[in-house]
Amino acid sequence: MRVPTNASLRRGLGFWANLLGYQGVWFLLVSGAARASLVVPIAAAVAFVVVQLIMTAEPRSEGRLVVAALLLGAVTDGVAAALDWLRYASPAPALPPQGAPLWILMLWACFATTINRSLTVVRGRPWLAAVLGGLGAPLAYSAAASGWHAVEWTSPWALVWIGACWAFALPILVRVNASSTQGQIPRSE
Repeated sequence: MRVPTNASLRRGLGFWANLLGYQGVWFLLVSGAARASLVVPIAAAVAFVVVQLIMTAEPRSEGRLVVAALLLGAVTDGVAAALDWLRYASPAPALPPQGAPLWILMLWACFATTINRSLTVVRGRPWLAAVLGGLGAPLAYSAAASGWHAVEWTSPWALVWIGACWAFALPILVRVNASSTQGQIPRSE
C-alpha cells in the first residue's frame, strides 16, 4: 500500500479546492448577473484569483495566464455582444463599452487558474484543450442561459462563435502557460 506524501496531499487538496472554488464562483457570478447583483460575486471572483496567485509557486506566470484569458474573453464575448449574438444580463460595466461584461471577464480570469490545478489534463495536449473548449464552453453558456437567464442566445451564430473561440482560446492558454513556466510545470499524469 502506497502512503501519500505531503506534496501529493497538497496537490490533491489544491485540485479539489480549485475545482470546487471555480464552480462556486461560476455559480455566484452567473446567478448574480441574472439578478443584477454583482458586488459580492465579483469580490468573490477577485478573491479567488488572488488566492490562486498567492498559492502558486509561479505567481508571475499565473498572472500572465490570467491576463491572456482576460484578453481572449474581451474579444470572444465582446464580439458576441457587439454583434448582438449574445445578450448578457447585467451587461455593464463592459470592456470595451457594449462589449464583454465585467462578470463574464471575471469568469475567464477564474477559469485561467484551473489550467495548473483542476484542468492539468490539458497541459501538453492542445488537441484535447481544443475539444474540451469547443464542447464545454457552449454547454456552460447554455447552462447560464437556461438555468439563470444570465445570457440569451439571439443568433445560432453565437453557439458556433463561442464553440470556435473556446476551441481556439483554451489551447492558446495552454501554450501561454507552457511558455510562461518554461517547462517547469510538467504535464499531468
